[in-house]
Amino acid sequence: KLSINAFDYNCHLDLIKLLRQEGELVKLRRARQKMSELFPLTEEIWLDWLKDEIKMASESSEREKVYELFERAVKDYICPEIWLEYAQYSIGGIGQEGGIEKVRSIFERALTAVGLHVTKGTALWEAYREFENAILETAQPAPGSVPSPEQQQMLCSQLEKIHTLFRRQLGIPLLDMEASYAEYEEWSEDPIPETIVKNYKKALQQLEKCKPYEEALLGAETPKLAEYQAYIDFEMKAGDPARIQLIYERALAENCLVPDLWARYNQYLDRQLKVKELVLSAHDRAVRNCPWTVGLWIRYLLAMERHRVDHGVISEMFEKALNAGFIQATDYVEIWQAYLDYLRRRVDFTQDSSKELEELRSAFARAVEYLKQEVEERFSESGDPSCTIMQNWARVEARLCNNMQKARELWDNIMTKGNAKYANMWLEYYNLERAHGDTQHCRKALHRAVQCTSDYPEHVCEVLLTLERIEGTLEDWDAAVQKTENRLARVNEQRAKAAEKEAALAKQEEEKAEQRKQARAEKKASKKAKKTRIGDKRKADDDDEGEWGQEEEEQPSKRHKGDGDGVLLEEDMEVETGLFGRSGPEKPDRPANQKEKASTSRKDVPKVLHDSSKDSVTVFVSNLSYNMAEPEVKLKELFESCGEVAEIRPVFSNKGTFRGYCYVEFKEEKSALQALGLDRKVVEGRPMFVSPCVDKNKNPDFKVFRYSTTLEKHKLFISGLPFSCTKEELEDVCKAHGNVKDIRLVTNRAGKPKGLAYVEYENEAQASQAVLKMDGLTVKEHVIKVAISNPPLRKLPDKPEAGRASQFAVPRQVYGARGKGRTQLSMMPRALQRQSNNPVAKAENGMVQNSPAPSSEPPEEPKKMSNADFAKMLLKK
Repeated sequence: KLSINAFDYNCHLDLIKLLRQEGELVKLRRARQKMSELFPLTEEIWLDWLKDEIKMASESSEREKVYELFERAVKDYICPEIWLEYAQYSIGGIGQEGGIEKVRSIFERALTAVGLHVTKGTALWEAYREFENAILETAQPAPGSVPSPEQQQMLCSQLEKIHTLFRRQLGIPLLDMEASYAEYEEWSEDPIPETIVKNYKKALQQLEKCKPYEEALLGAETPKLAEYQAYIDFEMKAGDPARIQLIYERALAENCLVPDLWARYNQYLDRQLKVKELVLSAHDRAVRNCPWTVGLWIRYLLAMERHRVDHGVISEMFEKALNAGFIQATDYVEIWQAYLDYLRRRVDFTQDSSKELEELRSAFARAVEYLKQEVEERFSESGDPSCTIMQNWARVEARLCNNMQKARELWDNIMTKGNAKYANMWLEYYNLERAHGDTQHCRKALHRAVQCTSDYPEHVCEVLLTLERIEGTLEDWDAAVQKTENRLARVNEQRAKAAEKEAALAKQEEEKAEQRKQARAEKKASKKAKKTRIGDKRKADDDDEGEWGQEEEEQPSKRHKGDGDGVLLEEDMEVETGLFGRSGPEKPDRPANQKEKASTSRKDVPKVLHDSSKDSVTVFVSNLSYNMAEPEVKLKELFESCGEVAEIRPVFSNKGTFRGYCYVEFKEEKSALQALGLDRKVVEGRPMFVSPCVDKNKNPDFKVFRYSTTLEKHKLFISGLPFSCTKEELEDVCKAHGNVKDIRLVTNRAGKPKGLAYVEYENEAQASQAVLKMDGLTVKEHVIKVAISNPPLRKLPDKPEAGRASQFAVPRQVYGARGKGRTQLSMMPRALQRQSNNPVAKAENGMVQNSPAPSSEPPEEPKKMSNADFAKMLLKK
């Protein structure tokens, strides 16, 4: 797996664990080395590695390698445990030359790094004192002997070292300070000086101020960002740089994948401490922890330039940034701009030619090619549609190199990339020519701008006339006036045509809406008339069918759909059922008389219209099963947990069948709000949709869609999941990479899984890290794809096309929410369809219709035929 994806963090951990279990020490060391080159290692990983190496280190040369390993470990994070382990290990080499001084040096470095740690610093101070006490014991003369002057001087020096350690510790706010003070009183033969007591009391007061923040950290749950930020703000007010640095390091040790925290820390170091080694180390650790964050790389490059790092090192770091795997195309534009700015600052433009200038030009050319090849192929977009890098290149050539010819070539290239229609682009070029070119090229640019600009042609026309008014001849003025008048006349004509077209489309839509309304009214009236003649019609059909002896059962041709806003949409379509389409035996488990009885009982129930004044206490429930028995009883049991239910109003069709949605009215508004939490709850195998009851006629801007359709950097979109994957199983996979707030498995309207899911993490950093580690992962023999959630925009209904075709297009509304249903296909035999010499137009519902010549009169309706008529025509020889 690592040969395919070397940045799989969990795979590195698994490999190290397996090699450690098997005792493969050489391979284990190599695996740890590779992981440390790619990632900063956590405190636990470093301690395991160090302990394994300490066990194997016996010779002095091997001890040196362990020292080198400790030095690498203390650079990744500021960890008191690693420093303590380092100091204690160094005590083992006390017998070597300079061993004592080396131990003291490591202890002093440890105290500088973590000696101010309020909760863990005490252990390091005590270890240091124990070491010095051990040295004191070895320096004591033998009992009964008189120490020599050298021994006496050594004893006094060692005692002073221990006194100094006590006094330094007591001046720092640490937990259990009282115990340390009591220990010093007992150990010291002389009374404690007044200045030391004063510093001790001052530190105690400081500790009392720190305790609330330390207690908040102890009681908080990971990642404790808010608690750490409050602590940082407190220390920033105090203004002690060492304490500010330490609290930042403590926060980063637990939140190493939070880019904003690294950015704030680095900004503080850049502006306040300005210590080269400290600043560059922090920047390096930031980009190793969050390589996907372009802002950290840019700050790192600036810091390296600020501290005069060698050019080769900066260029190498820039190449690493290009391979970091940024999330957006624009990130690559930003990193290129930062690097090009750095290269431009290196150039001495007083010279006509130099190595630095050629490197800058080469980098500009490479940047343009890189964005065209690498970025566009990966993201399907350039990230730099306005060609800002090429614009900057042109400015450098024109202003700093006095090379207008190259600048014009670059601007020609910019305009060919789709920017010629924008007035601001032409004016940017014009201003460059105005400052560094000549009037002839200015005039030429504006003439092209007048011809090509489509967004604000009036503006470029005005600029052209202003130029000619100031510098042009009479011939130039006449040419400019004629050109601008012609262009503006064409623009006004196009705008008038567009306005007429828009008005015509609006009028056409109104007419179609009126026709649909009238057609629905006519159909409703005709169906009422049919119901009154149903007995006579069936008798006549019996006589007509004769030898067939079958009754054609009339079926409803309407499909009903409830949207999420509580507004019912009714879609009508006449359905030709064919010869045997609807006739058939009744189901044996429900006799016809029982079905008719149930239907009649539903018809007798009067329709209750929804009272819009009760919207606040009502929810609209949809996507229920059509076969739900007694929906009032079922839903009342379901919603009573939210509060007292006042009324449940299911919606039934004209045939008396349940249509899958209903209104649930509560006594109190808070119950309705609580009921919204039952949205997507599975009821009888289908996810139930629960939404607010809102009248869209009064609130046209109301949106009920509950999920975002824009880029969400803290949320992942996962595809390719096995249909059998449960929410709990997916959570087990995802929680290894961060704190999972929510998981949504995508299902169809029937509740069946689609192999897709959205996973929401606490922050952008965790989501970004999860993408790197989970993309391409195998789940139940399915390779999943993982990306940052960026759903496509919801498509609006297409506007009808103008012209001949729009007269015969079937409105999109005749379909249901999921497109064309099987019952909407024409069942008429092809041999019986009318032939026509007119061109054939294919309607949206799949039926082939004749396309008559455009006419204001509605087409003549074909004569309706019964099943008997079809049968006679088919059997006719």
